[in-house]
Amino acid sequence: MNNLVVHIRRQPSRTSPSAWQAFTVAIDPHSQTVLDLLHKIQWQQDGSLSFRRNCRNVICGSCAMRINGRAGLACQKLIAEVLEQDRVTELAIEPMGNLPVIKDLVVDMTKFWQNLARVDPHVVTGQAPLQEFLQTPAQRQQLQAASNCILCGSCYSECQAVTVNQEFVGPHALAKAQRLVADNRDQSLDSRLAKYSDLDFAWGCTRCFNCNEVCPVEVAPLDRISEVKQVILAAAQPSADPQVATAVRHRQTMVELVKESGWIDESKFGLAVVADNLRNWSGLWSLLPLGWRMWRRGKLPYPWQFRPSIAVKQIRMLIESVQKPKV
Repeated sequence: MNNLVVHIRRQPSRTSPSAWQAFTVAIDPHSQTVLDLLHKIQWQQDGSLSFRRNCRNVICGSCAMRINGRAGLACQKLIAEVLEQDRVTELAIEPMGNLPVIKDLVVDMTKFWQNLARVDPHVVTGQAPLQEFLQTPAQRQQLQAASNCILCGSCYSECQAVTVNQEFVGPHALAKAQRLVADNRDQSLDSRLAKYSDLDFAWGCTRCFNCNEVCPVEVAPLDRISEVKQVILAAAQPSADPQVATAVRHRQTMVELVKESGWIDESKFGLAVVADNLRNWSGLWSLLPLGWRMWRRGKLPYPWQFRPSIAVKQIRMLIESVQKPKV
């Protein structure tokens, strides 16, 4: 048994200020989890300490919280592994981020569930079929990663897009969206893509990678979001939102230019994305001040100075292999 110092961010109620409280606990870090530690504090030192837990087997997702600054499941985190990973001798435990605190480590998940509902997380088949739907193993495999999600909220807690945009649905919702986009039984793909092609949905993701880092069951939400984006781009559905249209054009142009020459020709990039290939005169006009400053400093890339990468063939093969439809 070792004496471990644990700092817990306490908050008595929704409106109360939070404060750190330190506990010293005798515990075996090599055989006990963070959840065991919290139980020991609650049972032996402070019965008012509040936190959620249920299955204790990485199934229910109830015990998600921030442990040394990263969200995770308290029942999954072995104390010794956390200390070794972070190279520290103490623990800091606090409630999940991006959600209001009810008490101590318990957060209000209302917004989390509301955002999940916004992606219509159920298969739409129209009229009930006379027999069950059949799927091949390959079709089922496309849904597997997103199906593993236990909706613990860890990804939502660490999502930078949610932090800056409270209307962003969150990585958990978009991971579930990918499951529906890829499901051959669903009959509402067009309406889904129209909804998901928005700054509050797929295009609001900042690709910070935090969701992949903290997911306890390897859903890799960022990968699922990227798959949704690929389907949107392949469908080539224009968006009425100019910001979304620019974001889509940015992604398409970047891939096209790299595929064409191995890297981005900046003399073409701005004209294609911001000026929409000279169709957006206001966008073209907005580029002039930047172009003038670049020209004065000798940084304006002239088309005749651009040279393709010597590895352009290999790069093109790599992109084409990624773009090839998965069977």
